[in-house]
Amino acid sequence: MSEPTELTEPAEVSGASPLADRAAELDAADPLAPLRDRFVLDDGVYLDGNSLGALPAGVPDRVADVVRRQWGELRIRSWGESGWWTAPERTGDRIAPLVGAAPGRIVVGDSTSVNVFKALVAAVRMAREDGGASRDEILVDAATFPTDGYIAHSAARLTGCTVRPVAPHEAPAALSARTAAVLLNHVDYRTGRLHDLPSLTATVHAAGAYAVWDLCHSAGALPVGLDEHGVALAVGCTYKFLNGGPGSPAFLYVRGDLQERFDSPLPGWNSHAEPFGMRPDYEPAKGAVRGRVGTPDILSLLALEAALDVWEGVSVEAVRAKSLALTDFFLECVAAHVPAGRVTSLTPAAHAERGSQVALRCADAGEVMRRLIERGVVGDFRPPDVLRFGFTPLYVGFADAERAARVLAEVLEEF
Repeated sequence: MSEPTELTEPAEVSGASPLADRAAELDAADPLAPLRDRFVLDDGVYLDGNSLGALPAGVPDRVADVVRRQWGELRIRSWGESGWWTAPERTGDRIAPLVGAAPGRIVVGDSTSVNVFKALVAAVRMAREDGGASRDEILVDAATFPTDGYIAHSAARLTGCTVRPVAPHEAPAALSARTAAVLLNHVDYRTGRLHDLPSLTATVHAAGAYAVWDLCHSAGALPVGLDEHGVALAVGCTYKFLNGGPGSPAFLYVRGDLQERFDSPLPGWNSHAEPFGMRPDYEPAKGAVRGRVGTPDILSLLALEAALDVWEGVSVEAVRAKSLALTDFFLECVAAHVPAGRVTSLTPAAHAERGSQVALRCADAGEVMRRLIERGVVGDFRPPDVLRFGFTPLYVGFADAERAARVLAEVLEEF
């Protein structure tokens, strides 16, 4: 594993002007640069798309139509005439190619937390069907976003399991005949470290357990390959790199051959085989639909569907290539502009270990970020000392990266 990297000024860089010139050249040659016009942006530098993506320009008119015409005029008829009822699966099919899934394997709805709960409990139940009641342990990424840990403990109480926190690279050694499920983050939310999904998935499944992947910081930022790598279950949010809007519904992926075994701990009328039969007994629907629970959040769901239009004609592979180029260039600019020793990169230098963000450790990080935002460079701060800069290649350019590094240096000079 890569260690934190102290950024030092390379001898060949003499100042900001050559980097600004290079940024202009890179932006001029960037095939994704025109996509910026698909978003509502100002003159600042927005590097917080790993928390909330920018507003796609087509969303306001689409949402206005949903509210005024579909709800205001058609009212309840819109469940059929406007396609409200099928929106969770339809939108899932639009997300599917961005994470390497076939149609019919993703359903959109509920929050990431709720979908983690569904996936973990279902994973434990399937593991016990395969290997018996001795499967009574859930391994959880020790550095996971807190809600995943909270949900894992709740799922463990429900299923009679214990929770064991481990670092992702330590998970293979921690697997045993007791392991039922392993909950891992594809990209670490704090450092931007990308974990080895193909290898870890294969190892977990070979041990008779089920891998559950949290894709919140990778969906829409890099290729995932869910089908290709045999991932059993995965969840992800849609308001970061998928730009679905604040609180937009999350998604749940269930591998094709496991869908008939997927036993949700939250059976609801929307996942019933006959949802309007109003039967007292529960019979799960076929396919990804059984991942649904209650009535879909139509306004947020259709805003997300409209937001996904920005991906028309865009490959996630091209996005990944630009992401790596952007983060490489930003780190180079930070090394050139920021005095040696003032910041340390927590984000791995190796491309195979890097997501689409750069995390810098910095003294007085909270105040530094506040001043950056005042100057039009928007990232975010994670206590106690981490500056996070998210690079969304659909709308962030190389000039943005150079400007952010230069303003960071100016702010640090004030301390």
